Amino acid sequence: MTLLQIAILALIQGLTELLPVSSSAHVILAEKWMGLDPTLPRMTLLLVMLHTGTMLSVLVYFWETWRKNYFESEYRGGIFIKKIIQATLATGLVGALLMVLIEKVLLRGSAHAEVESLFGNLTLIAIALACTGLLILFASSREKGAADTENLGSRASFWIGVVQGFCLPFRGFSRSGATISTGLILGIGRAKAEEFSFALAVVLTPPILLLEIHRLWKSQAVLGGSTRDLLQALYPGLMGMALSFAAGLLALRWLSSWLERGRWKWFGYYCLIIAAVIAFFRNS
Repeated sequence: MTLLQIAILALIQGLTELLPVSSSAHVILAEKWMGLDPTLPRMTLLLVMLHTGTMLSVLVYFWETWRKNYFESEYRGGIFIKKIIQATLATGLVGALLMVLIEKVLLRGSAHAEVESLFGNLTLIAIALACTGLLILFASSREKGAADTENLGSRASFWIGVVQGFCLPFRGFSRSGATISTGLILGIGRAKAEEFSFALAVVLTPPILLLEIHRLWKSQAVLGGSTRDLLQALYPGLMGMALSFAAGLLALRWLSSWLERGRWKWFGYYCLIIAAVIAFFRNS
């Protein structure tokens, strides 16, 4: 993998990660176009490290808002953290159940019975993108008739966490698109839904990064690789993190602007178009 390839993937990741169009689907398509295998441990680790870069941009972008809205008051900060924990636990439960179902039932007997083996499946990516598009369009239609209550209770945080759990194993099922849309459907204000969605992403990224490092370490051990080889595999991701961080800041400004102007539905149309394009070329 060349430095130019890493830079291209980082920019694609950074510009699309925080938009509800599934950055993973776009990165995987780019990897396939460049002749790379998105299911390899090195590539899945690179993808997660690119996610980490954009999550750092989320921290920078939202920190002042989170500080004013939640952490200037110990009481409000405690409630906010409690909701984050509730949603993350729901995500972990759903994600773990899906992993067992996929690896132990659907992929039983396969040579590589890992969730990651699905990451290069263009048919699944197209279906997941189409589902994201339909969910965004449904949320847009419901949003028009719902009051912007700016309310986020335990029930809403739980369901947002559940939906986020379904995004974990399926590349193309946009995490931000699904969670923000769920918030809008439940009557949560647009700004609140966006803030909560990206706060969940910040919490979710570190454990996923550790899991992918562990997966790469296991693969290195099987192939007889050393710790030095593992560290060398991390170097491309570090450069990619810096680029995806910068691109992520640009994408966040765009997303916030489109949410404020009521253009959420256009992301839904985009997901449906990309899903159709992938399905066409997949079957052609």
